[in-house]
Amino acid sequence: MDLKLAKRTDMSRSSRRPLALDRLRAAAKHRADAGVVQGFETDGDDTVRENSTYDELEFEQVGAGRVSRETEGLHAHIASPQLTGEWVPSPEYDGWSSSPLIWEPGAGMSDGSPFASSEFDISTSANDVNTGNVYERDAVAVGEGLFPGGDESWSSTGSTPSSPPSHPAVPADTEVAMADAHVSRETEDPPLAMEAQRAVHILNPSGEVTMPRPPRRRIISVSNQKGGVGKTTTAVNLAVALALHGNRVLVIDLDPQGNASTGLNVPHHAGVPDIYDCLIDSAPLDAVTQPVEGIPNLWAIPATIDLAGAEIELVSVVARETRLHRAIEASTMQYDYIFIDCPPSLGLLTVNALVACEEVLIPIQCEYYALEGVQALTANIELVRSHLNPNLDISTVVLTMYDRRTRLADLVEQDVRSHFGDKVLDVVIPRNVRVSEAPSYSQSVVTYDPGSRGAVSYFEAAKEIALRGAEQTGEQE
Repeated sequence: MDLKLAKRTDMSRSSRRPLALDRLRAAAKHRADAGVVQGFETDGDDTVRENSTYDELEFEQVGAGRVSRETEGLHAHIASPQLTGEWVPSPEYDGWSSSPLIWEPGAGMSDGSPFASSEFDISTSANDVNTGNVYERDAVAVGEGLFPGGDESWSSTGSTPSSPPSHPAVPADTEVAMADAHVSRETEDPPLAMEAQRAVHILNPSGEVTMPRPPRRRIISVSNQKGGVGKTTTAVNLAVALALHGNRVLVIDLDPQGNASTGLNVPHHAGVPDIYDCLIDSAPLDAVTQPVEGIPNLWAIPATIDLAGAEIELVSVVARETRLHRAIEASTMQYDYIFIDCPPSLGLLTVNALVACEEVLIPIQCEYYALEGVQALTANIELVRSHLNPNLDISTVVLTMYDRRTRLADLVEQDVRSHFGDKVLDVVIPRNVRVSEAPSYSQSVVTYDPGSRGAVSYFEAAKEIALRGAEQTGEQE
């Protein structure tokens, strides 16, 4: 019989077997049993379910008036036992070449089926064959034709494929890249799990020394005459991060506001021994030192409201600029780091801190006013270096409150890096609400929310400070 089958491009069925061929096989079986029919034509009955799937009709169920809509427009002339068909491609495909294919019976097909040994001439494009969907159906390339999936098999005329189709060799690095690019999201850690991993890494519950300890004590003053740039926050969080990772750290709160004492949950109400006693009454430093609860290797010296009058009282004291330096030198405790939280001024308290230390850490807020405050601070540091402490040096600059959404933050960062060079840490401290919330719970952000961006940034900054100190010490030796 002579058959022409027009391919419908709107077919969408999950089965890999071409549905039109199933319907055509069923219709041919019925017509072969009924005899030779000339000019048979049908409009077909609707066999579509409500869920848009088709009924699987067996040969006995197909009647003269019950044909699926897949066979609409089918003109059949049954004239001979041999069935040949032509697949008419869409007009937009050019360069089509005809490749005859042999239909081989499947496992569930009887030898007497009209499709058991019928030959089809299906026009395909040798250039457009791929391993994806052909006419919106799954198929794989075999020779010059198509090899639809399912329980039937197709093969090129004169040859039977014995192995999967060959593909161009893919370089090993490309295969690795493709495998990495197509990793399922199921294998990735969820955000909460990743945050928990960061928190465990930062808190370091094992107490292992993961940040290098300096060969000798480092005394660092955290200073900036402008207020609100993050001096106290930086001093507290750097100290906590270093202490959690094996360093012995002391924090001296030299600001009458006592914010560092609050952040470390150290009592600093009236009557508590504080740094004022050391500066005015020459009390030993160890007598006013308190351990920080919950954080091993961390101690603090609080500041009370009495420190507000120290500026005036120090005016008449002999060697007023070196009072803090002498108290630190008289201490018998062994510390790796001593952080001095300075007040937002250039008075005698700040001068005492600059004389007592060898390094200055300057937090700079990423705003224009912060740049003006740094100019006055650097001038004052030069005066102290010239007259009181020749070993004083600006060792570290930290950019705080960085807002990547603004152009201003980027411009300030560029100006600071061009002025201070490699003294600026690579890590910048972003604006993060967790950093602001932590003091209200008398904690540092490192312990309050160790998985937050603020905690991770301060942890990286502390690590960078420790590594830089170890490298500089090694170069000096």
